[in-house]
Amino acid sequence: MSGRSNAITVEGLGKKFRLMQDRNWTLKATLLAGHRTRYEEFWALRDVSFEIPTGETFGIVGGNGSGKSTLLKVLAGILRADEGSAVARGRLSALLELGAGFHPELTGRENVYLNGSILGFTSREIRNLFDDIVEFAELEQFIDEPVRNYSSGMYMRLGFSVAIHVEPEILLVDEILAVGDLAFQKRCLDRFARLRDEGRTIVVVSHDLDMISRLCDSSVWINKGELASVGSSSSVLDDFLSHDDTPETSNSGQSSELRLDPDDLVKSLELVDINGHSMPSAASGQPALVRVRYDADRVGEPATVALGFYRADGTHVSSINSGAITSAGNDAGVIEVDYEMPSLPIQPGAYEISIALHSRDMTQVFERHTHLFRFEVDPVAGSHQTGLVALGGNWSAKSAGKDSK
Repeated sequence: MSGRSNAITVEGLGKKFRLMQDRNWTLKATLLAGHRTRYEEFWALRDVSFEIPTGETFGIVGGNGSGKSTLLKVLAGILRADEGSAVARGRLSALLELGAGFHPELTGRENVYLNGSILGFTSREIRNLFDDIVEFAELEQFIDEPVRNYSSGMYMRLGFSVAIHVEPEILLVDEILAVGDLAFQKRCLDRFARLRDEGRTIVVVSHDLDMISRLCDSSVWINKGELASVGSSSSVLDDFLSHDDTPETSNSGQSSELRLDPDDLVKSLELVDINGHSMPSAASGQPALVRVRYDADRVGEPATVALGFYRADGTHVSSINSGAITSAGNDAGVIEVDYEMPSLPIQPGAYEISIALHSRDMTQVFERHTHLFRFEVDPVAGSHQTGLVALGGNWSAKSAGKDSK
């Protein structure tokens, strides 16, 4: 590979982890085992090679567990490659995880200075950027609050704002638009466009394929740790979408109860029919209901239930929250919250639901589960709609009389 005018060059990259096969849960078992604990090597990435030209916006796509985030961490220098190399040329800023680098006990202001110093800025330089950082994040009112009290959206806005205001030559971003309202998403995309116009290199990992298509010049598809496709975003996304590697599991196996721990606040999430019977699938345009149960006693205050609907490829369909309609009285126990849809407004296909429990004012997240429940939407006979949304409605026609001309 030539490396000509490239911001990033990846050659034969491999990254492995050790998975422990025997886990000793007691001190006695640990002592008896001595050094005989067995490990299995797991290659999260293997023989990955590509180049990212300077000034290009580059996408990384792939299914869950494919190695995308591992790749980004190697590029950021957080993880060291076990094979090959990944070379970045220029000042690099990375926003890889929600609130990464934030100390929960420090205020937003203190975390801005902490993150800036980690990136090599002096206190004076950070002070000159501080007002712009806070204004972009829209956190003027909360900047002196401990970040442990921030909602996920507040975390993300502040982290993103710090990352882009340090004027990086290379910006690495992992699912930056997964959290935030439409106004924030627009500001993010506008800032991406500005950075690109300034000749900065942007690398984005996202499940939102529509965003990758709009934003990125070129992309790479990582499948089970290996390079599956690299090239223009349109060709890579075509390859990714035409590849069906979904394991054949029954819908009942996707039950939320199987993925929740006993200590979780959320006890269940299910799709039910109008009679309250659980169902693994629903019909597009027909009534459906999402039922959530959570432990109100442990929450201890009125909570807002927020739901996010996603297509199986990660495209965000819609988000909605209940408002603080649920109360927590003495011995309230488990509260059941229903979200009823008289007509399921999405097209046939596979979908996933994420859930979060927020405080009344949405400034604190009690618990979050992403892509917790998967379900199928079945087609309705006679429907002739395409796209993401099932508009419904009825067609009619009548004579409008003869043309007077």
